[in-house]
Amino acid sequence: DPLFYKLPFERFLNPERPKAPDIDMDFADNRRDEMIAYAKEKYGADHVAQIGTFGTLMARAAVRDVARALGHAYRTGDQIAKLIPLGSQGFPMTLTHALKIEPDLRALYDQDDDVRQIIDLALRIEGCVRHTGVHAAGVVISPTPLTQWTPLQVDQKTGKLITQYDMHAVEDVGLLKFDFLGIKNLAILSDAVTRVEKSTGVSIDIENIPIDDAVTFQMLARGETEGTFQLNGSGMTRYLKELRPTTIHDINAMVALYRPGPMETIPQYILRKSNPQLIRYIDERMAEYLDTSYGLLVYQDDVLLTAIKLGGYSWLEADTLRKAMGKKIPEEMEAQKEKLLAGFKEFGKLTDAKGSELWKLIEPFAAYGFNKAHAACYGKVAYQTAYMKANYPVAYMAAVLTADSGDTDSIATFVTECERMGIEVLPPDVNESGSDFTVAGEKTIRFGLTTIKNFGEGISEALISERNKNGPYASLSSFLSRVSGKSLNRKSLECLIKVGALDTLAGENGRSFLLYNIETLLSFHKDATTSAPQESLFGTTGLAPVELTLPPGAHHTSLKDKLEWEKELLGIYVSGHPLDSHGAILKKTALTINVIKGEPQAGVSVILPVLIQEVRTILTKKGEKMAFVKCEDKTAHIEAVVFPKIYKEHAALITPGTCLLLKATVSVRNGETSLAVENVKAL
Repeated sequence: DPLFYKLPFERFLNPERPKAPDIDMDFADNRRDEMIAYAKEKYGADHVAQIGTFGTLMARAAVRDVARALGHAYRTGDQIAKLIPLGSQGFPMTLTHALKIEPDLRALYDQDDDVRQIIDLALRIEGCVRHTGVHAAGVVISPTPLTQWTPLQVDQKTGKLITQYDMHAVEDVGLLKFDFLGIKNLAILSDAVTRVEKSTGVSIDIENIPIDDAVTFQMLARGETEGTFQLNGSGMTRYLKELRPTTIHDINAMVALYRPGPMETIPQYILRKSNPQLIRYIDERMAEYLDTSYGLLVYQDDVLLTAIKLGGYSWLEADTLRKAMGKKIPEEMEAQKEKLLAGFKEFGKLTDAKGSELWKLIEPFAAYGFNKAHAACYGKVAYQTAYMKANYPVAYMAAVLTADSGDTDSIATFVTECERMGIEVLPPDVNESGSDFTVAGEKTIRFGLTTIKNFGEGISEALISERNKNGPYASLSSFLSRVSGKSLNRKSLECLIKVGALDTLAGENGRSFLLYNIETLLSFHKDATTSAPQESLFGTTGLAPVELTLPPGAHHTSLKDKLEWEKELLGIYVSGHPLDSHGAILKKTALTINVIKGEPQAGVSVILPVLIQEVRTILTKKGEKMAFVKCEDKTAHIEAVVFPKIYKEHAALITPGTCLLLKATVSVRNGETSLAVENVKAL
C-alpha cells in the first residue's frame, strides 16, 4: 500500500523522466517459468522472449582457458586462478590489477616462465566474449512481433527463445526490460500456508496478516531469526535484539540499513527508538517523510524528497542528483553540492550552516541508499516469514527444510534450529513421510522419502500412492507385499533400512538385523508381488503370502553405524551427532562454525569442538607434510589448514571420524572463511 508506507510513485515514473524504468518483479522461484509462460500466452509467443547475454572471459576464466589450451596440467591453471582476488563492490577483478595487489601472483609471474606465458596470453583475451547465455531474470515484451525490434535465436542449452541483443541494446532500441526474479522465500511461504491448512484447517491469507502481531515482534527481539527472509545472520540478529522492533517500519528500516555505508546509522536508529526525546529534525518540514524513521535518513527516497521539498528540485533534477552520487565522480558531486546548497538557501530559506549540515548527511549516504519501495516489499516478505515462524513453527520449518533439501549445510543449520525450538526432526518413515519434509505431529517433522540419496522419485511416488490408496503399512510383510516389484529393488530396500524408514515396522529387530536378512526380505517381496501362480519359497501358490518370519539372531545396530548411514544417505546426522557425547565441552564453547562463517572476523582466535570429515595432505617445498582438513559441527562445515609443525605433532589425532578441540585463527580470503590451526586436543 503506497499510501501507508509513503512510497513516492514519482521515484518510479514521472513526466520528466527521459526513459522508462526497469520493472522488477519477484515471484516464488518454483513458479517463475509459469509466469513467463503466462506472459507469452497473454501477449503472444512472438511478442515475448528472454534476454540473451554474452559471457565474457574474466581474469580467472581467461587464465584457466589459456592453461588448458597450452596443454598444462589442470592444477597449473587452477593454482594461478586461485591467486587472483575476487572483485568487490560490483566491479570485476582484472589481471592487471591482480598483479599489482597480489604479491604471490606477481612473484609467480616474475619467477616462472610458464606462468608468465599463461598470464601474458590471458591478458590479451581477457574481456573477450566467450559464449552466449540467458539473462538470469530479464524478459522483454514488445507491442508488435519481436523480430521487428531485435534478432532472436534459440538458446542451445535450454531451448528457450532469446534475444540476440543484450539488455543494454534491447533498451536502446526502445523495449522495456522486465526482471522476472525468483525468491525461494515466497515458495516457502506458499508451502507453509498450504501445510497449515492441510494439518489444521486454518486458511491463512498471507497478504493480509496483521502487521502488529506481538508474538512475531517478541520472537525477533529474542533474536530467533534463523530461517526468516533478510533478518537472519549473526550481525542482523544482534541489531534486532538491541532494537526490539515493534512496527513493520522497523523491519523495513533494518532491511535498508543493514548494508555497507548505511549500517553506521543503525546504532542511532536504535537509540532514537528507545528514547524518543533524542528525535530531532534539521528542519521541521522533514518530519512529513522522516517520522517513521525517527528523523534519520534511511532510504534513497529521503534524499530525493529533501532535495525536492527543501532544495526546490524537480523530480528529474533529483534523479540526476541520485545518479551523480552513485557514480561518485568528484566534479559532478561538486557541481551538485553547489546547486543543492543554493537551492536550500533560496527555495528552502535555510541558513548556510543548516544547508551544510544537511549536505554532510546526504553526501556519504546517497551512493548506498536503498530504494524505499524495495525495502517495503522485502520488509513485508521478511515480516511474513517471521509471522509464520512465530505462529505456525512446525509447518513453517518443514517448508524451510523442503526448500533447502539439496543443501546439507543449510539442512544441518535448520535441524539445529528445530531442536532449539523443541521440534523433533526424525529420519524418514514409510508410514509418515511424504516425498518432502513432512509434518508428522504437533512437534515433529520427518525427512521426506525423496531426501534419501540413491532413492528415486519413482519408488517414493509408488510407496506413497499405495499408502494413500490402501492405508498405512501394518507390518514388514504388509509393506513388502504391497509395494510393486518394479519399484522396490535391493538398492532401494537397503536405503530404506539404513536411514531407519522401516524402524517402526521392524519391531525389536534393528537396522543391522534387517540388512543381515535382506536376501530373505527380497525373496519374500518377489514372491508376494509375482502375479503368476507358482510354488514359492514360502509355500504359497499365487495366493496372499503368509506373514514374514525372520530367523532369530542378535544383530545389534550401534549408534555409530546409524549415524554413518544417515550421513551417507541423508547428508547429515539425524539420530544424534558424534559430538553429542562431549556435551560438557559443547556447553562451555558456545561458538559454532555457522557463527564464524556468518560474520567472519579475520585474525580472531577461536576454540572450537569439531568432527573431522576429510584430511588431504600435501608436501611443502621443504618436503614437510601439512594438511587441509574439512571439519564440521552440528551447524556447518569449514576448511582448516594444519601447518607442518602442528601436523607433525598431532598427525595421529587428525583422522576422519575423530572429534577434536581446535584452537585456530579465522582467515578470510577471496570471500572464503577458513581456519589456521594453532593447536589440537583430542575430545
